[in-house]
Amino acid sequence: MNEPVLGGMAQTTLDRPDPLLRMGNTNCGGCGLSSLMQMMRHATADQRVHLVVPACCAAVSAGVYPQSTYGAPTLLTTFASAAAAASGIASVAAMNGEDTRVICIAGDGGTYDIGFATLSAAADRNEDVLYICYDNEIYGNTGGQRSSATPAGAVTSNLARAKPEEKKDILAIMAAHHIPYAASVSLAHAEDTVRKLRRALDLKGFRFLHVLSPCPTGWKSEPAMGMELVRLAVRSGLYPVFEVFDGKRYVVNIEPDFSDEALDMYLSLQLRFQKSGITAASLRPAIDRHWQELRALSGRIVPARRVA
Repeated sequence: MNEPVLGGMAQTTLDRPDPLLRMGNTNCGGCGLSSLMQMMRHATADQRVHLVVPACCAAVSAGVYPQSTYGAPTLLTTFASAAAAASGIASVAAMNGEDTRVICIAGDGGTYDIGFATLSAAADRNEDVLYICYDNEIYGNTGGQRSSATPAGAVTSNLARAKPEEKKDILAIMAAHHIPYAASVSLAHAEDTVRKLRRALDLKGFRFLHVLSPCPTGWKSEPAMGMELVRLAVRSGLYPVFEVFDGKRYVVNIEPDFSDEALDMYLSLQLRFQKSGITAASLRPAIDRHWQELRALSGRIVPARRVA
């Protein structure tokens, strides 16, 4: 029986017979993680995979032992140790001659903050691990507190006023490790997402994917608007979609039109930004500066943005 998934894709004979995330999981409606796991089902096909999940919403999704909503062997770890545990599993698989793809699925709290030491060390050793950060820009599993991925202007459960600092540029940090492959992923562009997942799975060494993951609970947005919010973030230039090969070659995958209307809509559809009064005009200088840096790295020259 065909099972429709996001982006107009339907289950095919090339997909995994068992979903990576089964029905009955505890994810909130509109959670980006659910969409990501469906796309991973397409990308992994008949490959043998082993999941490693630190403390995060994805750990709760698994359910209570001995039941599991994951359709692959899964190791749940502490916040800080996911990349270290995945390194060990990958090493043992290699010693045993097993063709197993070891995949970490971690939130921004376990990636940007608490788990960064083991993440950086695994990348430095070029462990044969695919690390996927689904970034909902908060500690979603523990009540919606700020992380270093929380964007400027957002209010979280533990902030009385909007966060003043810009979010950490995790892709630039991972590219600085000169790993074979790093990329940002837009769930609103399903074909590009599956292509990047397959590319990362086919490579050896440490690979890193950054996924902007809508969180209706934390973003104070409508569940049905999740993919539209990601689309607006990409269109406005707020969320660049690109790849980095060996830390040196940058490729921009989706060209934004830098629409201030799209950026204002992105902000207005999330109550987390309403207290700060942040606008497209206040965010645009930082966005333009980021894109200038990205253009320089990719070697692409683009005409200056026209101001209406």
